[in-house]
Amino acid sequence: MPELPDVALYLEALEARTVGARLEQIRLASPFVLRSFEPPLEAAAGRTVLGLRRVGKRIVFALSEDLFLSIHLMIAGRFRWKEAGTKIPGKLGLAGFDFSTGTLLLTEASQKKRAAIHLLRGESSLRALDAGGIEPLEATVEQYAAALRRENHTIKRSLTDPRLFAGIGNAYSDEILHRARMSPLRLTRRMSDLEIEGLRTATQATLIVWIERLRQDTGDRFPEKVTAFRPEMAVHGRFRQPCPVCATPVQRIVHAENESNYCPTCQTKGKLLADRALSRLLRGDWPKSLAELEEMKSRG
Repeated sequence: MPELPDVALYLEALEARTVGARLEQIRLASPFVLRSFEPPLEAAAGRTVLGLRRVGKRIVFALSEDLFLSIHLMIAGRFRWKEAGTKIPGKLGLAGFDFSTGTLLLTEASQKKRAAIHLLRGESSLRALDAGGIEPLEATVEQYAAALRRENHTIKRSLTDPRLFAGIGNAYSDEILHRARMSPLRLTRRMSDLEIEGLRTATQATLIVWIERLRQDTGDRFPEKVTAFRPEMAVHGRFRQPCPVCATPVQRIVHAENESNYCPTCQTKGKLLADRALSRLLRGDWPKSLAELEEMKSRG
């Protein structure tokens, strides 16, 4: 799922191409992508783009006549900027947004079509889509601590909860926790003020570094390589590969459709974390350290 750094790059690219332009029409290849009915989608035709903003992971076009066009890419949704009138691709295409400056295509490479388009009237309608999470790059230490301690969850779960923090997902939470040298399973209400301040620093540093890195990689081009897996990442998507800090093989725990990637040496004092399914399956045989894991592998 595109997270805050990727969405920030999309916003910059779209601002340069659409602010001041006219939205001529919206073409839908899949009617299920539209999740609102009032005002009708046709009401956006002919409106001028006044600006763009991010609401969580949503990209929002502010249009004239107090209209807001919100697009949530979910996991597999992506944007493509093409010449005006470009045909929507048959297999992956969901919609085409025809501006006076070019066409923005919305695609989704997944059988589960989760991307969503809303056309809304008024700021109050737009606020209804906001899950309420604080902006991590703008939060003070006090605001960050209040959000983190609102509920007693693991740090990983809290960072990825859109009701608590806006724009952070599975990938960058892994990178944040590695930078902070914290276990993804540490409970938030057991964290000291000093630990929370360190986590906030790691959060902001990680996001800023990645926004700048993606900005340099993209240049003036439209972002095309939007992915949650990048070779420069420290731990996310790098299971069994060496940690860039200590060379320990990166480990992972899987829960539902997500996974947490971490370095045992940097983050858990050498301890291997077990997800609930594996813990129930292996019980007392679950290895507690990398040494025990390697011994188990050698016996197998």
